[in-house]
Amino acid sequence: MLSEESAATVRATLPVLARSLDAVTARFYDTMFADRPELLDGLFNRANQANGEQRRALAGAIAAFASALVDHPDQRPDALLSRIAHKHVSLGVTEDQYVVVHTYLFGAIAHVLGDAATPDVVAAWDEVYWLMAGALIAQEARLYARSGVDGHSAWRRWEVAERRAETDDVVSLALRPADGAPVPEVRPGQYVSVRTRLPDGVHQARQYSVSHSDGERIRITVKRTDATADEPAGEVSTRIHTAVGAGDALSVSIPAGDVTPAGGDRPLVLVSAGIGCTPVVGMLNALADARSTRRVLLLHADRSPGTHALRADTEEALGRLPRADSAVWYEHDAAGAHRQGRMDLSEVALPEAPEVYMCGPLPFMRDVRTQLLRAGVPAHSIHYEVFGPDLWLPDGAPA
Repeated sequence: MLSEESAATVRATLPVLARSLDAVTARFYDTMFADRPELLDGLFNRANQANGEQRRALAGAIAAFASALVDHPDQRPDALLSRIAHKHVSLGVTEDQYVVVHTYLFGAIAHVLGDAATPDVVAAWDEVYWLMAGALIAQEARLYARSGVDGHSAWRRWEVAERRAETDDVVSLALRPADGAPVPEVRPGQYVSVRTRLPDGVHQARQYSVSHSDGERIRITVKRTDATADEPAGEVSTRIHTAVGAGDALSVSIPAGDVTPAGGDRPLVLVSAGIGCTPVVGMLNALADARSTRRVLLLHADRSPGTHALRADTEEALGRLPRADSAVWYEHDAAGAHRQGRMDLSEVALPEAPEVYMCGPLPFMRDVRTQLLRAGVPAHSIHYEVFGPDLWLPDGAPA
């Protein structure tokens, strides 16, 4: 909880700082990487630095946390930070790195705000930072302890046991620990980070959902991100597609992610588009392996049957669930055997009082979330997973 003096200062300065946060975070990353370029080697995603997504995500997280502190002083806003904490442990973030971030972040605040960064203002926002950092450090410590590791031992060497082409631009890799150690527990919908050395010598890590785990191996499914007019090709996905095969070794982190189906018997609606199917297939496999009798409705959208990754695996898992139904939309389907065009929830009957789990491109999830809300599904029952920085507000509403 913020002190009364700091809360008053933060409340008064939040609108001004919020307008400047993009410039603050840009200055923060620029100065930190200029002084500490080694942080780009395996920890920070340089593609998200280049396109500005990481900067916008950080700014949004700071503003949301500060707003929660002043608007709801009697509540701990730890839930806002769960997604960040999971991402951090998947990258092996350590407590001492928060000190490094603090140094450069507050240097950026002083530079951007100039004379407006009075001692009282800096002290108040320093309190916000350490409350946020402390909450993250505590959550991350619990997650590390649950996996029996710390930030320095979150990475292990895994071997590619099998590589399988799913579509023209999607491959699955079955991985097993290279040292023969047990496979860690993976909760349905979770992901691991994969770290690899790129041709220029720099290590980069990306998160990939676990689409299946059987206790001896895990499977990740990777879509190659091709270059567009606005974005370069994905560095790690291209490397995996062109240079990683059976017998090769990869550095893989502990499983992480907080978008996992809750227990109980409430109906589940699993919504995905494109490669967003990967965590959903992981959930389906876990439900089928557990012989679940829950009501399950799978909704998926894709470009065509030929681009629908893990289609056979999805149908196999659905076939093992006695109360499961599905609906699929394809933008292009020559056979005309499925729904055409974009996902339209008016074409399906949603179960009563469902828990919804979504994964896919942000525009897709924003559209589906709006449809779900109109259908009467409350916002707190709609959960989502994103690939890359989270550019939604913490309650799941569009940013």
